[in-house]
Amino acid sequence: MSIEVSGLGKNYGAQKAVDNLSFTLNKGEIVGFLGPNGAGKSTTMKMITGYLAPDAGWAKVCGIDVSLDPIAAKQKIGYLPEANPLYHEMYVREYLDFIAGIHGIVNKKSAIELAIQLTGLGPESTKKIGQLSKGYKQRVGLAAALIHDPEVLVLDEPTSGLDPNQIIEIRNVIKTQGKNKTVLFSSHILQEVIAICDRVIIIHKGRMVANDTLASLQSQGRSLESVFRSLTNQ
Repeated sequence: MSIEVSGLGKNYGAQKAVDNLSFTLNKGEIVGFLGPNGAGKSTTMKMITGYLAPDAGWAKVCGIDVSLDPIAAKQKIGYLPEANPLYHEMYVREYLDFIAGIHGIVNKKSAIELAIQLTGLGPESTKKIGQLSKGYKQRVGLAAALIHDPEVLVLDEPTSGLDPNQIIEIRNVIKTQGKNKTVLFSSHILQEVIAICDRVIIIHKGRMVANDTLASLQSQGRSLESVFRSLTNQ
């Protein structure tokens, strides 16, 4: 298993943000992670990537317990959080060089060029990050997530702020990467999930309400939107 989550829980005071969540992802799967605002998606992703400690349960990435060995687990993960953290005063290549250095990449130059090529950053790669549009800032965050060629990608709203052409380009990047990586992909744009994902996990109020293939969820003529609304409109 590339991602294993068992009994995962997180409380914020009296609120259960994530409540006894369990699921697995295999290599080569692109899984959509859906839920309304406040369902616990970002909190779950932060626990899987080791940026937030769970109050209950555990998460493993490529067999490594994230809580017991967070550094080794993070070496396997490329993570693009919802609030894309970037240094706006740094140039694009300078920032990617910095990220490559953190990962200890030996041939940083080729890794940077490949990440820029994969994410279509070439035309903007000589600018400061603060000068970029929101869409291109998202591309920088995705390039940083890909630069060390991780086995697992955790992408929280990766197409946020992109125009329709950019969405298609990033969609193709994710689909290509998903052929030999495991991708957990969160989005509020259901068309993106349909276009990219093999399987869908839906959570509501911190609990899982669906974990099935798209084909199964959309059986009997149902749309993903109708399934989503029926499971979360409570």
